[in-house]
Amino acid sequence: MQLTSAEVLSNQPLEGRKQKRRMSKRERRHILTDWAFISPQLFLFVLLTIVPLFVAIPILFTDMSGFNDPQVNPVGFRNFTAIFTDPSVQKDYFPALRRTVIFVILNYTTVFIFGLSLALLIYEVGFRGGFFSVVYLPLMVSGLGVGYLAVMLFSRETGTANLLLVELGIIEKGLNIYTARGTALILPLMVGWRYAGYNMAIFLAGLLAIPRDTIESAIVDGASYWQRLIRVYFPQMWASFILATTMCLIGSFAVFDELVAMGGLYVNPEAKFLSVLFFTYGFQIDRLALGLTLAMQTFLPLVLIGVALQRLQRRTQL
Repeated sequence: MQLTSAEVLSNQPLEGRKQKRRMSKRERRHILTDWAFISPQLFLFVLLTIVPLFVAIPILFTDMSGFNDPQVNPVGFRNFTAIFTDPSVQKDYFPALRRTVIFVILNYTTVFIFGLSLALLIYEVGFRGGFFSVVYLPLMVSGLGVGYLAVMLFSRETGTANLLLVELGIIEKGLNIYTARGTALILPLMVGWRYAGYNMAIFLAGLLAIPRDTIESAIVDGASYWQRLIRVYFPQMWASFILATTMCLIGSFAVFDELVAMGGLYVNPEAKFLSVLFFTYGFQIDRLALGLTLAMQTFLPLVLIGVALQRLQRRTQL
């Protein structure tokens, strides 16, 4: 009786069918080189992010007031329920959450107003070199510098931006950066300006990945520029859109230095976002364990959103 090819393969030893290919010296050298580049940042990430995360977990179930607290007592899940039962916590947390969410929405619009517009400009017009560097320069300015710059530009009496807007008739009187309206309008503009080059690079990478054949075919078919944007460009840029959304979400909830410069710790309650609230609880009013718990309760939903965005990005790449 003649055996089929499948039966012949099934009768062969497993070692004969799965021979592991040995890596060449060049491949091993490339892997070692990759690890050499990754190791410093990986070490700092584990040391400054992963390790503190696990160190903080036991603190969540205590009444620890500060890192020098001589007496720490277990309190069970009291810190986790404080957001629902403690009026003082609710008075602090929910207004800060509202300000943060408003900033996230407005900051997300600046991602496209600045980043996508500049990416399309470079892609279509062909600016290179110096223009790209100029757009990227604000990213080198520290967050504190951007915050102090905002305070100077939008000073009620002497701010250059305020005086210019009043002179042009766009506004009747200068914006007050220490009001809810002033903070809500000025902060997203300054943060969007700072990260314009970063977001531009994300969108430009998506544009450069679009096959030229599809664009040329749309032009031959008589599609206008707006039709090409909506039907050709954007459907092939979903990965860039999702990445920009993820980075904007992370950066918006982590904004801190700009808020400190704008008086978020003392003189400007409208700049007291969640990041400032967590810092205040941990280092100013001696409620460290509660501050860490509130940060963890805010962090977990963001993780779920990040995982969902990552799965969506993988699905768009299939």
